[in-house]
Amino acid sequence: MDILLQEDSIISPLGFSTSENIKAMKAGNSGLQFHENLRFQNGGFYAGIIEAALLADNFSIIGDATKFTKLEQMMLLATQSVLNNNQLDLSETALIISSTKGNIDLFGNPQNFSKDRAKLNSLAKIIQEFFGFKLKPIIVSNACISGGLAVAISKRFIQAGKFNNAIVVAGDLVSDFVTSGFQSFQALSATPCKPFSKNRDGISLGEAAAAILVSNNKREGDSVSLIGDASTNDANHISAPSRTGEGLYKSIQQALKESKLSASEMDYLSAHGTATIFNDEMEAVAFNRAALAHVPVNSFKGFYGHTLGASALLETILTKHSLLNNELYPSLNFEELGVSKPLNIIQKIEKKELKTALKTASGFGGCNLAMILKKSFNG
Repeated sequence: MDILLQEDSIISPLGFSTSENIKAMKAGNSGLQFHENLRFQNGGFYAGIIEAALLADNFSIIGDATKFTKLEQMMLLATQSVLNNNQLDLSETALIISSTKGNIDLFGNPQNFSKDRAKLNSLAKIIQEFFGFKLKPIIVSNACISGGLAVAISKRFIQAGKFNNAIVVAGDLVSDFVTSGFQSFQALSATPCKPFSKNRDGISLGEAAAAILVSNNKREGDSVSLIGDASTNDANHISAPSRTGEGLYKSIQQALKESKLSASEMDYLSAHGTATIFNDEMEAVAFNRAALAHVPVNSFKGFYGHTLGASALLETILTKHSLLNNELYPSLNFEELGVSKPLNIIQKIEKKELKTALKTASGFGGCNLAMILKKSFNG
């Protein structure tokens, strides 16, 4: 059974559709800007933040923006974009929600909304009721692999015969809570983040929402399928990744095994690439252990920052379009390789025949995810 990644949508500082986001990336644009805030070191921080007024203007096409939080607007708009292009029976379509922090900003600034809306089940219920989904939403919140894990979970449910279609939607904000947390780790970069670079000094945060239709219903034209996935936990540390890359390595090996492909057959690798000292080093070790050092690899964090629970879904969508477009996008802000193992970093837009891709993600608590995507040619 083919599990197909179909219509998708990205809401980010780079645009309010997937096509707008790809166009902005191809132009070399980044969503990362300096935001003044005297509560933080250096008088502020670099982040990818969506302009609230612009978001509300776009949201007004589908609803009253004053009735919804910023995150809700983002996730509803992404979901609506996917539904616009499909005639789905919402009584039989699953809704899978991914977020790490949801509306956590309401605790510091309620904005006339109940603090109860900070709960992830409340966020899921709002999205469910807005569109009329009948099945109880599934919530996935497992640190920074959440968005990709939600896609993998939809695959597993479809293969088990629970439903034929699932809308996966993910989103997170750049809140003071999250920014303060990363500052306490001394993990915020003083400049736009530089994944895998020698002079990298931490992450840049970002906010985004993304949505995708996962289905077993085939259509005309080229398609991309999720043919293998695995998630493991290296049980190393609450915030630091395993120095040996054990959990990520095992995830990659298990995903390859399910896909019945080898590392030598991978055409492209979309890494987590947060630009912290330990994450990038861990990934380089894991990729080399998995015999992937030769594969063209990038991180999208230089364009978006780290969008937390949305990141792995947003980057899976971009990986899908890389396959469909036979196009590799650069790892923005990369300068000189700064990890101990060799990597084939993509430094400019390249046209290349692509058929397979590996998407990885890792997160706090030692969680790791690997997904194998394959392009099929249909008449």
